[in-house]
Amino acid sequence: MTTSAELGTVIVTGGASGLGAAVAAAVREAGGTPVVLDLKPPDTDHAYVEMDLADTRATEAAVAQVASTYGDLRAVVTCAGTDACGALDQVSGEAWDRVLAVNLLGTAAVVRAAVGPLRATHGRIVTIGSTLGLRPAGDATAYCASKHGIVGFSRALAMELAGQVGVTMVVPGGMQTHFFDGRPEQYRPGPDADLMDPAHVATAVVGALRQPAGVELREVIVTASTEPSWP
Repeated sequence: MTTSAELGTVIVTGGASGLGAAVAAAVREAGGTPVVLDLKPPDTDHAYVEMDLADTRATEAAVAQVASTYGDLRAVVTCAGTDACGALDQVSGEAWDRVLAVNLLGTAAVVRAAVGPLRATHGRIVTIGSTLGLRPAGDATAYCASKHGIVGFSRALAMELAGQVGVTMVVPGGMQTHFFDGRPEQYRPGPDADLMDPAHVATAVVGALRQPAGVELREVIVTASTEPSWP
């Protein structure tokens, strides 16, 4: 496993905004080299590959290319995510499917392509779950299905890669990001919602990456102390 001084190259999906941007910044501050995979470029000079994670085969190819180009791939952090709120029969099939494609299948594609290089460096995988992956919410079937899938995927992956690649699932509560923009009012946090700075969650991610060799944080839940969706 990596040591605290050896973050190396870290692929961060969704690294142009929100939690992903905070993770990329934290990785750089900790001495690593973030490589962002996102639909849009970051506002920083981080290395960047334009990618729609819903295109899983192209995503696999992009991850393989990053591993070859930058070398020393030590970790992937799968922050990319999307949502489609509403009753199941009111959300279009295309929108519903895209949530699963980005959140779950995109995560699996990134990890699938990275496993070989990460075995070679005894690296780490950090998946991003959600409190709604541990409990349900109405009008959020796509998001809950995708994040419950991340829980099962991460736990099975940890068993599969035990002793080879570290696997951590970070489960954040609500954060101050643009994730809620464009939603109908009833699906946005209220004016008194206590939302976290994503930098606080990024600190937990880097903490998982910097564990000593042979030690893993398997699952980490990070929420504001007044988070309504947990426990």
